[in-house]
Amino acid sequence: MALPRSAGLGFKAQHFPAIRETKPQLGFFEIHAENYLGEGGAPHAMLTALRQDYALSIHGVGLSIGGPSLDETHLARVKALCDRYEPDSFSEHLAWSSHGAEYLNDLLPLPYTAQTLQQICDHVDHVQEVMGRRLLLENPSTYVIFAQSEIPETEFMNQIAQRTGCGLLLDVNNVFVSCVNHRMDPLAYLNAFPLHRVGEIHLGGHDEEELPSGPLLIDSHGSEVAEPVWALYGEVLSRTGAMPSLVEWDNDLPDWQVLLAEAQRAETMIRDQSRHAAAQ
Repeated sequence: MALPRSAGLGFKAQHFPAIRETKPQLGFFEIHAENYLGEGGAPHAMLTALRQDYALSIHGVGLSIGGPSLDETHLARVKALCDRYEPDSFSEHLAWSSHGAEYLNDLLPLPYTAQTLQQICDHVDHVQEVMGRRLLLENPSTYVIFAQSEIPETEFMNQIAQRTGCGLLLDVNNVFVSCVNHRMDPLAYLNAFPLHRVGEIHLGGHDEEELPSGPLLIDSHGSEVAEPVWALYGEVLSRTGAMPSLVEWDNDLPDWQVLLAEAQRAETMIRDQSRHAAAQ
């Protein structure tokens, strides 16, 4: 299975009445797995109805693939969710978020070393074996660079995909955030990124703080996609062609029409790129 090569939105319960009434022309919806690990209730009733009309992407935020060990109980619950809804895509983050029995409400960065690479490959292999499906791994937004890192992030992700057979989820906002924070060129990052391994694209908003050392961007998912991120997304599409593209807006939720307009902008860019490719 694969997601439609069109625009999608993160599903929020507040928007369900509008979605049910208008049935917008969207390629897919995406949910965070950890919001649906219970067995029933209103969340599952809405998701069941949504799944009848739309393709579905399930995005995990708590497997802690970059951590020292995997929580097998949590993995089993995520598998049960995916078995129940048969999503067209399942993804997780290149990050860690737990230590032992302690879960942190954050996606924390990793040093890019040979040892870390092997550990993550082992975890991805195990997740894919247990889940019985291919995983897409998302590039992080970062605010620090480890002195121990010896492998560029783009090559690190390429090696994970090559060794495990997993796909990649390219978060364009994360690319922009990380590159601005580390005073790097986003286009140089894309030049080195294994775009042929990408199965889904994410777009989202960020906040900006002005520090004495320069701007600091925070991946907040609480506002419109910024114009430089749209421009970078256009560059990605020019290289990949039409791709499943999700607009994430998780905090300070706007009215449904505002959110829908963001997805429609992405859809317009996808269609324009497809027409351009067909004309060549």
